[in-house]
Amino acid sequence: MCADTPQTPEYKDTLNLPKTDFPMRAGLPKREPGWLERWAQIGVYDKLREKAAAAKGTDVERKPFTLHDGPPYANGHLHIGHALNKTIKDMIVRSHQMMGFDARYVPGWDCHGLPIEWKIEEQYRKKGKNKDEVPVVDFRQECRAFADEWVGIQREEFKRLGITGNWDDPYLTMNYHAEAVIAGEFQKFLMNGTLYQGSKPVMWSPVEKTALAEAEIEYHDHKSHTIWVPFGFAGATGDLAEARVVIWTTTPWTIPSNKAVAFNPKVAYGLYRVDATQEESWTKPGELYLFADALAADALEKSRVTEFTKVRDVEASELDGLTLNHPFKGIEGANGFWDYDVPMIDGDHVTDDAGTGFVHTAPSHGADDYECFVARNWIDRMTHNVGEESEFLPHVPFFAGLQVFDKKGKEGKANTAVIAKLVEAGGIIARGRVTHSYPHSWRSKAPIVFRNTPQWFASVDRELDDGMGEMGDTIRTRALNSIDQLVQWTPQTGRNRLYSMIESRPDWVLSRQRAWGVPLTCFTKKGVLPTDPDFLLRNEELNTRIVAAFEEHGADVWYTDGFKDKMLDGIVPPDDYDQVFDVLDVWFDSGSTHAFVLRDREDGTEDGIADVYMEGTDQHRGWFHSSLLQACGTKGRAPYRNVVTHGFTLDEKGNKMSKSLGNTIVPEKIVQQYGADILRLWVAQTDYTADQRIGPEILKGVADGYRRLRNTMRYMLGSLADFSEDQRVDPADMPELEQWVLHRLAELDHKVRTGYQAYDFQGVFSAVFNFATVDLSAFYFDVRKDALYCDGDTLNARAARTVLDILFHRLTTWLAPILVFTMEEVWLERFPGEDSSLHLQDIPATPADWLNEPLAAKWAKVRQARRVVTAALEVQRVDKVIGASLEAAPVVHVRDPEVLEALKSVNFADVCITSDIALSGDPAPAEAFRMPEVDGVSVVFEKADGDKCQRCWKILPDVGNHSHAGVCGRCDTALS
Repeated sequence: MCADTPQTPEYKDTLNLPKTDFPMRAGLPKREPGWLERWAQIGVYDKLREKAAAAKGTDVERKPFTLHDGPPYANGHLHIGHALNKTIKDMIVRSHQMMGFDARYVPGWDCHGLPIEWKIEEQYRKKGKNKDEVPVVDFRQECRAFADEWVGIQREEFKRLGITGNWDDPYLTMNYHAEAVIAGEFQKFLMNGTLYQGSKPVMWSPVEKTALAEAEIEYHDHKSHTIWVPFGFAGATGDLAEARVVIWTTTPWTIPSNKAVAFNPKVAYGLYRVDATQEESWTKPGELYLFADALAADALEKSRVTEFTKVRDVEASELDGLTLNHPFKGIEGANGFWDYDVPMIDGDHVTDDAGTGFVHTAPSHGADDYECFVARNWIDRMTHNVGEESEFLPHVPFFAGLQVFDKKGKEGKANTAVIAKLVEAGGIIARGRVTHSYPHSWRSKAPIVFRNTPQWFASVDRELDDGMGEMGDTIRTRALNSIDQLVQWTPQTGRNRLYSMIESRPDWVLSRQRAWGVPLTCFTKKGVLPTDPDFLLRNEELNTRIVAAFEEHGADVWYTDGFKDKMLDGIVPPDDYDQVFDVLDVWFDSGSTHAFVLRDREDGTEDGIADVYMEGTDQHRGWFHSSLLQACGTKGRAPYRNVVTHGFTLDEKGNKMSKSLGNTIVPEKIVQQYGADILRLWVAQTDYTADQRIGPEILKGVADGYRRLRNTMRYMLGSLADFSEDQRVDPADMPELEQWVLHRLAELDHKVRTGYQAYDFQGVFSAVFNFATVDLSAFYFDVRKDALYCDGDTLNARAARTVLDILFHRLTTWLAPILVFTMEEVWLERFPGEDSSLHLQDIPATPADWLNEPLAAKWAKVRQARRVVTAALEVQRVDKVIGASLEAAPVVHVRDPEVLEALKSVNFADVCITSDIALSGDPAPAEAFRMPEVDGVSVVFEKADGDKCQRCWKILPDVGNHSHAGVCGRCDTALS
């Protein structure tokens, strides 16, 4: 093989060695910002839109493709999850653009809601200010300014990652038009009858003093009190008259709100008598208790009962219709507050897995409890005993003012006070503590309570007569049908997860008791019950006025003096109505983005539906979910055609990242150390559909792979330095080796396109990387170096350069969506120019007739045989018999005649990079080198005969017999 530094200096300048200024060391952290500036100056994103606009109505018209951005929250620096998310989105957009689409991407931000409000309140607390003393419009302006500042910071951080998009005109949920549209979308729920005010238990944060959505909840271990409480029968006969039903609960504070005890007819129950107890016990011999049989022994042991007898089985039919006494019934000082009957009710949610087999039911503080009362039309029996700071309200005897959790999320005095009062009343037989998974607010990290409070809901099961019933007549049926009939899921498990959530979800709680958000733009009639048809004011003219006011002044105008009177003037008497000041759940904001982004913007979509939504798996209960519900209520269908989901990012050991563990990976640090392309390459190499890991060692491995790929591109650039169009060879005239490369390109082009269409970046990069490093660097480049360096104007050399040019255009465009900076650098090294950019190019079309399966099958056999020869020569090199493969002229014995014929039909010596080679169909001698995995090919080592050519370094018999001293015939011709 020809060396980069020939032995004979006078022949050095006659070689066509690679020439390039493309550096081996990337220096990405310092160089990437320059490319960002260049793209901004060129206006690459805008140029692509102009290119698409110019092609409209022609035979090269580009089909629109829109990825709708799930808005990140504008309240802090980016974390690694942001980087993963936005990079995947960017690869989707860029790959579709380069496959011939008009791929649009409008980045957006979620700007309203509790997290920002919480930050402003934190600032107030540090300054000793009281939020409630600040005018609400002033407070909202501070929230707006805070969000605006973080939008600017995050925008620059995203751009630094190489994310393309309409950064000059993003969407913000706090823009006036967005707030107007969100209000208008809410009014559609008002007008179609799905909106109602109800009273039900919601997840409530005592720290933040607001209702929370499921997406705002995370679960942590929490140590709770546990108590076993007996309820005596009211009016039972026989042995049940003396017995007591025992419940078990981890929320003693809900006992004052108990309204029923539930049992399950499928559970086996028994009547148990206490025979003996420890000295200290809240039970006495002779007392009778009812338990589920499977739980009786454990419960009695907890109450320090040492001996007991099961008196008899108790059938569920005996319990049906019976009532109990509340444990606090008749207690002195309560003024009869708990002197009501507690019915026994059946419920499927009752099990004998834990507790007692009977469930304490407080419908104001539990979802299952509430549903039991709804089913019985007992909503009027709901209690309102707990306030917004989780404090017992003034009307509750003994416990008024006591909190479940204080303002810092620590346990208050409510639980212990209730337990003490139960002990005093003889209403407890055992107590303990248990550590279990408990819901917490993901912002304050404080535990929540389930609390009954008036809220605004969107019914998911109310029939809609809105002319959009193709997918069904309710929000739930439309959502479920959309999931199965209109949407493709990547991975498919996303479908199952969202479907099951929609299938079982309750009505959507739309309201939050906060200040920073879009208000529920509705009015209620004074003195009218929420169940009355006239309770909500429904008027299209009013709706139009409100939306117009929001469009001009933003949602802050809702809170200005005189706004109600102005809006209601001439429609209804303003004094007859109350203005609602709750704000919309921020998930309604982001769920509505399809309307003010996809529907309303020029760079939106014709039908207001996105080609793809792409977010993390947590968004099955978040943005995917709320967008689906919202659109099914206002559009009649899902707002997306494809949903792509990524997992969470863990550290190298598979642990969740957290500041307390000190294992967080910050995108900015990766960019500073390696460059954004290394971070992007990590994204491309990982299976993002599952949880993925990242850390220093993983990034080092990514960087190593990057260097190998960079060297491949550098070699191509060097070899193409002097390439011109007059050297181009038609594929039909190329040698077989080049035709085989074109075949591989055609195979790979299909794989790349289908991979990008399926959002399979790992599959795309793996295929391209293996091709570049194995098929090209380790084989094709290795074989063709000799012809490229040492041949003159030969077919082999011209065909090789033609193939390198074809490879260049495909590899750069295939990899451009992933390595946005590096491939731009590669492109500009060859095609410099003021407005030149790889990102203005498309992936070139690859002719189908390049595919040649028979040729591929033949060359597969050639490469297998080459492996044996290469391995045999490596043995000789390790033993220092030879220094390089050109010193060899092995004899290759091939058993299969078809394989032998294939090897004879090519220049197998060049393929093996030897000076000569002999092919034989004779049986191989015993000492021949063999590889078990390549049957029928054996190699006998022989040294090459002749002298070493001082130009190409092959050892050949004719060296020295030509006009130029010390060269072979091929080199003599090239020199002439």
